[in-house]
Amino acid sequence: MADSVDPVRQFAFLLVDKFSMFSLAAAIDTFRSTNRLIGRDFYAWTTVSVDGESVIASNGLPLKVDYSVSDMPAADILFVCVGLATEFPGKSRVLGALRSWGRKGGSLGALSVGAHLLAEAGQLEGHRCTIHWENRAGFQERFPDIQCTGNVFEIDRKRYTCAGGTTSIDLMLEIVRADFGASVANEVANQFHHERIRGATDRQRVGPERDLTGKSEKLKKIVALMAERLDEPLSAVELAKSAGLSVRQVERLFLRHLNMTPGRYYMRLRLERARELLRQTNLPILDVAIATGFTSHSYFAQSYRLQFGRPPSEERRTTY
Repeated sequence: MADSVDPVRQFAFLLVDKFSMFSLAAAIDTFRSTNRLIGRDFYAWTTVSVDGESVIASNGLPLKVDYSVSDMPAADILFVCVGLATEFPGKSRVLGALRSWGRKGGSLGALSVGAHLLAEAGQLEGHRCTIHWENRAGFQERFPDIQCTGNVFEIDRKRYTCAGGTTSIDLMLEIVRADFGASVANEVANQFHHERIRGATDRQRVGPERDLTGKSEKLKKIVALMAERLDEPLSAVELAKSAGLSVRQVERLFLRHLNMTPGRYYMRLRLERARELLRQTNLPILDVAIATGFTSHSYFAQSYRLQFGRPPSEERRTTY
């Protein structure tokens, strides 16, 4: 735990075009609030861009930065801040800066989709990480050898990643807790009306899973198993057995809590994953179908159209 003789901790935030302003503000304000509560500037931060020029956030607001990647000072952790876009001007210089930082043994972090850049830079090999749930499917297809969890944040040795949004607060509060203890971290959380500090094992609420808050634990277990087996769907008997129930009991559970059959819910999960892959990757449509458990291209296309009102090919042409 820190005391009055500890040095100031310095963090750097590397911003790329269309970065998430909310994720950045949540991270920095956590440290600002901590400084106010402890009565001194223990935490400090700088902002960095490729060329030292202002960067436009995803909400259209420009942000003036302190340094360029070529002259940024040393920091305890260098966080890369990314929005939805993983392609942007100066990307090669950003990747080079991340590789250089990693080669020197520096700690690296990522907010929201920033884990994608860390992976591209070869800085997540052998490490756990996390990413926003909407981008996880594409990440796993692109980097199959990297363990990408669905947790709100991950700290694995010198790698710090979070899913963005309010999870930026949780990750920074974990750093505060390590430095000053749970009491200070809780006080900071209260300043933001952050009712509960989520831990590294807390899962992101993704897609339809948000509907399961307060629902049956056996239902949650079956849905979690479905989500893990989208490429090779389990049978009704296998799903029921996993929860110690009969097929009929599982059907009643889904109808009571979700107003649909287990089969329909499973199909919905698979098609939502397919939509993520179509939007986030360049996989051929047939490969997307296979990756989500469809053995027939025509059946996949028909099911997709029924769920989303458009064929997979049209989804691929749409720009987000």
